[in-house]
Amino acid sequence: MVTSITSFGRSGLYDWMVQRVTAVILACYTVFMIGYLAFGAELTYDMWTELFQCTAMRIFTLLTLLSFAAHVWIGMWSVSTDYIKPTGMRFVFQSVTGLLTFVYVAWGIQILWGI
Repeated sequence: MVTSITSFGRSGLYDWMVQRVTAVILACYTVFMIGYLAFGAELTYDMWTELFQCTAMRIFTLLTLLSFAAHVWIGMWSVSTDYIKPTGMRFVFQSVTGLLTFVYVAWGIQILWGI
């Protein structure tokens, strides 16, 4: 079946679980960043650089970036299969979504790790 090939996970339940786990990771990162910006001292370039030089922060950010990619792919795949009925349009939409997601992840890794 085509649905099982284009789906991110092995089943609808697996996709649902991935969607929930990635949402929790995204929420934790958002809360951390809001707390850091709101309750920290006046933010300077040096403080921002120091924050992202920390390996733990880089890993947390990378995890968030990958979670964002998985979350976006599952969400947009679900929306496109529900609302875009013509197969050609759905294929183009999913292809563009997949390509943009890949570009954003590659670009984010390049920025984050300075590759």
